[in-house]
Amino acid sequence: MSSIKIVLRKKAFPDGTFPVCLRVTKDRKTKYFNTIFKTTENEWNVAAGCFNRKNSNYIQNNRLLLKFKDRALKVYSDLQMEKEYFDLDDFSKRFRVDNNPANDYLFPFWEEIVAEMKLAGRMGNASMYEETMKSVKQFSRFKKVKFQDITNTFLNKYEAWLRSRGGTDGGISIKQRTLRALYNKAIERNIIKDINHPFKTYKISKLKGKGIKKALDFNQVTKIINFDLSKHPHLMDARNYFVFSFYTRGMNYTDMMVLKWKDIDGTTISYIRNKTKGRFVITILPPVQEILDFYELNALPTEYVFPILLRNGLTPAQIDHRKKKTLAKYNRDLKEIANLCGINKSLSSYVARHSFANCLKQKGVATDIIGESLGHKDLTTTQVYLKELGSTVLDDAAALLL
Repeated sequence: MSSIKIVLRKKAFPDGTFPVCLRVTKDRKTKYFNTIFKTTENEWNVAAGCFNRKNSNYIQNNRLLLKFKDRALKVYSDLQMEKEYFDLDDFSKRFRVDNNPANDYLFPFWEEIVAEMKLAGRMGNASMYEETMKSVKQFSRFKKVKFQDITNTFLNKYEAWLRSRGGTDGGISIKQRTLRALYNKAIERNIIKDINHPFKTYKISKLKGKGIKKALDFNQVTKIINFDLSKHPHLMDARNYFVFSFYTRGMNYTDMMVLKWKDIDGTTISYIRNKTKGRFVITILPPVQEILDFYELNALPTEYVFPILLRNGLTPAQIDHRKKKTLAKYNRDLKEIANLCGINKSLSSYVARHSFANCLKQKGVATDIIGESLGHKDLTTTQVYLKELGSTVLDDAAALLL
């Protein structure tokens, strides 16, 4: 049973008047929504739910109340059409937007999204959202920011503020994309309406990195593949991880860290990329098989291929902590390998991904097959290529690197 009615709340204000509210009842639960009115009991018609003639402006006030109630009825009707089931919280969110779209604040919603990500184990995304939120809070001097405050002017001033603190195009782009994603989530959840969307005029695409891409050519990659580990056994894992990543289309460190033996089926590796949730099926090339054989022979008593996570059953927070700790060591070891190989470039875990794309281009593979940076710069475009071309074309292309 449900009902929507205009009523006087029972608790009076100090001046003896009572708040005029919208009362919504559904499934034996009730919520009240304030209107702009308050009045005395002798000016109110309880049965009709409106002002009586004793109110000095009763005709106009009743018209406004009727509009208020009609808006509530429309929201309720829309929810009935859209959802098989909804509750008063759903109604409240939708009605709050329709009634006063400027009433919602940015940071409480942001914190709610971060909490949801952590609960879902998406620690990488949660960290990115938290870092950006901290930055926006500092920019806004920790004032309360409403969604309506996020305008083209706000975004341009935020960009200028980031640059004044040494921000690069790449770093600014990440923060603005995160803010845009949050804004879109608020629209999806009916917290705000898609009116005057600031990112329709503020173009993130203008933030194109102007630095030199961190990619090796095939001769430099060959030096790492042939690196003499007998003299530097402490660099065994770092060298293996880099080569494995290179020959698996630039599999990133997070996906390698959680790769399980069950993901390997004879001649293929099948996994879901942590960052994009896209599924990849990759043919195992000889260098990859050699590395897999090594870690199978020296396997830890866990379900994981690589000795990064040392036990099963870790929580998302524990996995994220372990990742940060081991990734720092991996990157230090890669820099040592680069120095020993005479490679005058800053080597890091992500260079394998860029190098894969760069080397394929050296071998004459079309750019539209591999993407300019294999999803790093324009992830959406690369995903389209992967989906449309399928695994066979990419596996054949990767085999050219043998």
